[in-house]
Amino acid sequence: MAISRPRGNLAGIMVDLFSAVILGIIQGLTEFIPISSTAHLRIASVFLDIPDPGAAYSAVIQLGTLASLLVYFREDLWKFAVAGLQGLASGEPFRDQNARMVWYLVLGTIPVSVFGLLLSDYIKGPFRSLYVIAGSLIALGVILWLVDWLSPKNRDIQTLGWKDALWIGLGQSMALIPGSSRSGTTLTVGLMLGFDRYAAMRFSFLLSIPAIALSGVYELIKDFHELESAGLTGLAVGTITAALVGYLTVAGLLRFLRTHTTLPFVLYRIGMGVLLLILLFAGLIEP
Repeated sequence: MAISRPRGNLAGIMVDLFSAVILGIIQGLTEFIPISSTAHLRIASVFLDIPDPGAAYSAVIQLGTLASLLVYFREDLWKFAVAGLQGLASGEPFRDQNARMVWYLVLGTIPVSVFGLLLSDYIKGPFRSLYVIAGSLIALGVILWLVDWLSPKNRDIQTLGWKDALWIGLGQSMALIPGSSRSGTTLTVGLMLGFDRYAAMRFSFLLSIPAIALSGVYELIKDFHELESAGLTGLAVGTITAALVGYLTVAGLLRFLRTHTTLPFVLYRIGMGVLLLILLFAGLIEP
C-alpha cells in the first residue's frame, strides 16, 4: 500500500513539538547544504510519519535560518550598511565594493520576489509533487557537478559586479521549485560565472538573507490563521531549532568548500532522487 501523508493546506493539522524539532533540524541542515530544504521537509512527511508542513510553514521556519545568517555575517552586514549609508550621504552610492554590495543584494533579490508572487499557486500546489522534487534533485545535481568540474574558479567575491548579482539572483529564483535548492542554484550560477566555491557560496548566503526575510514575513502575515491552526508553539520551536542548527551548518559548509568539491552533495542528490522515483513507480509512496 502506498504511503500517503497530508500535504498542501495546513488547516486542521497540528504539528506537535517533536515533529517541530525534527523539521527545525532538517531546515537548519538543508537550507544551506545544496540539497534543498523544501524538498527534505516534504520528504520528511513521507518517511518520518509527520505532517507535511506546507509551503507557508516552510517559509516561516526559514526565519530561523535567517537568524543564523544574521549572526554569522553580522560584521559583513554592518560594513555593508555603514558603507551604503555613507555612500548615499556623500552622493556616491557606488563608491566602493562594500557600498555596492548593498545594491547587489537588492538587485539579486528582485527576480525571486517577482517569480515568487507570480508562481505562488504552483509553489503551494503542483511544485510540491514528489515527482517534481525527484526530477529537480537529479537534474540540478548533474548540472552542479558539470559546472563545478568545468568552471575555472578564478574569481573572488571582490570582483563581483551588478551583472553577476543579477545572474545569481535569477539562479536563486529557480529554487522556488522544490528540490532545486537555493544554495544549490546560486552556487551553480556563481561557479558558471567563474567564482571559486567559497566566494560563490558566501554571496549565495548573503543573497538569501533578504529573500528569506521577505518570504518568511510575507507568509507569516498572509497565512497566519493557517499557521495558527498548525500550532504557533511548534512553529516557534522549529524556528529556534533551525536557527541553532543553521549557524553550525553555515560555518561548517564554508570551511568544507575551501578544500573540497561539491561531489558528495551531487551524489546525495542523485541518490535521493532515484530512490524517490523507484518508490513512486513501485507505488510504495504517493506523490
